[in-house]
Amino acid sequence: MEQNIALTLFLPIALGIIMLGLGLSLMLDDFKRVVLYPKAVIVGLFCQMILLPVICFGITLLFNLPPALAIGLMLLAASPGGATANLFSHLAKGDVALNVTLTAVNSVLTLVTLPFIVNASIHYFMQSSQVITMQFSKIIEVFAIVLIPVAIGMFINYKAPNFSKRLEKPVKVLSAIFLVLIIAGAVLKEKSNFVSYFQQVGLASLCFNLASMALGYFVPRLVNIGKKQAIAIGMEIGIHNGTLAIYIALNVIGNSTMSIPPAIYSLIMFFTAALFGYVVSKKNTTLSQIQ
Repeated sequence: MEQNIALTLFLPIALGIIMLGLGLSLMLDDFKRVVLYPKAVIVGLFCQMILLPVICFGITLLFNLPPALAIGLMLLAASPGGATANLFSHLAKGDVALNVTLTAVNSVLTLVTLPFIVNASIHYFMQSSQVITMQFSKIIEVFAIVLIPVAIGMFINYKAPNFSKRLEKPVKVLSAIFLVLIIAGAVLKEKSNFVSYFQQVGLASLCFNLASMALGYFVPRLVNIGKKQAIAIGMEIGIHNGTLAIYIALNVIGNSTMSIPPAIYSLIMFFTAALFGYVVSKKNTTLSQIQ
């Protein structure tokens, strides 16, 4: 019981710190890029908000996931990109400015899309007697925790850019530590069933992760978007805000089983994103040497 209370109190604080870190790297110009470079932003948002949930839904059916685990994976698909995508995009020589823009815009748009996708998933996968939808008051509470720290971070960045730069690194380190603790907390909460859940949803999570990055990279390339932008979109779509998904599963829906797919995905995505970044950056280097 004490562990549950500690996790419930810790999650909003951790999520707030992580979103503050995102805000420290944002400026109003990041939103203006939607108008200046609309094609890459529109394609990225289309992949993330339309194609990704459809693919995730197909994976849940393909692997015949139990209802709570299927909803947990759909919850992850509906969550915006994580701030860590910026770092991986930078290492893979992607367009980090596009990452920042997509994260900023998607974090706002998910105020509408996330509750819709999650509630639809709950109604589809759960029996009518089991349905617990995301209430409007809880949705507002979630996005207050998400958007207010982002706004504070942006304000600090606007008023004191040098101070904001100094804060960025320690806040990112703290965010990484919080993410590890949150994953550990979610796993401990379901420790008696975790091995069984991992067997059921681990491969599905891996497939969804690989499909996310492939979708984010190849769809933009098919419509003649540059490699740097395609790498950025691939990272943005492949690296989700697992903290937000875990928070919603535990604190809003109140189902700890639904937090397992985001926890497992968050563990997997760092390794697959590093591999993806290595492959595409090496490919870019080889092409530039040939040219």
